[in-house]
Amino acid sequence: MANQPAIDPMEQFSIHKLVDLPTFHVGKLAIDMSINTSVMTMLVGAVLIVLFFALTARREIVPNRGQAVAEALYNIIDRVLVGPILGPHGRPYVPYLFTLFMVILTLNLMSVVFAVGNIAGQSWTFAVTSQIAVTATLALLTFLSVFFLGFIKHGPKFVSLFWVPGMGIFGGAAMVLIEMISYFVRPLTLALRLFGNMLGGHVVMSLFGSFVVALAIVGLSGGIATLAFIPSVLSFTMIVALTGLELVVAVLQAFVFAALATVYLNEVVNFGHGH
Repeated sequence: MANQPAIDPMEQFSIHKLVDLPTFHVGKLAIDMSINTSVMTMLVGAVLIVLFFALTARREIVPNRGQAVAEALYNIIDRVLVGPILGPHGRPYVPYLFTLFMVILTLNLMSVVFAVGNIAGQSWTFAVTSQIAVTATLALLTFLSVFFLGFIKHGPKFVSLFWVPGMGIFGGAAMVLIEMISYFVRPLTLALRLFGNMLGGHVVMSLFGSFVVALAIVGLSGGIATLAFIPSVLSFTMIVALTGLELVVAVLQAFVFAALATVYLNEVVNFGHGH
């Protein structure tokens, strides 16, 4: 039997150029405008989001199924997160939080649902949220927006966020350092949480998928080797179960990201009110 090529579970995260476009230079910085697998997936995700809300935005008193789903997604942000956490002053921030939630949710679901193409040897999607550059960009955008909003709304008083009252001069100074480290590490934890969960799930699914194929090939040899079909079927069952779990994780991680962004906004919106 000819040697089978090794299956690399990390190959699915490799970025490949799809459309070659010019590179622009800004000083010493080279900006490649080419469309790769990551960019294409994000473009498809944006189109899907726009189409979904274009088809479901009906303002009917008795909503149809599409409108009901759209309203349920909106209420996750408006009534589950913003209302209880930010209160009435948080309404202006619903659009950003909802956009953030929908972008992450759509990209997460695309990476799981469209992965069925891998069974036929096709690559129909790219796990964008399994790329640390993407999750770090979303985390930094959220963190910096909240950080600068704090100074815009409250000025230098916003620095008092790092001061813990009742600790005295020396204790307070030590706590300022700890609080600042804890505060500025937020974008890192936001990025790594989403990145790690999506990366790990796709790697495990890829490994079980390779077991299905490899063991089935062994089983085709005949004789006692046909027993290899048993673990092959078990591996396929695990893929089905893991796919369901990944769908839950995809939704949960989008919600967690939006929830943490809401909590960070609370420190700005309700600054000094102990909301």
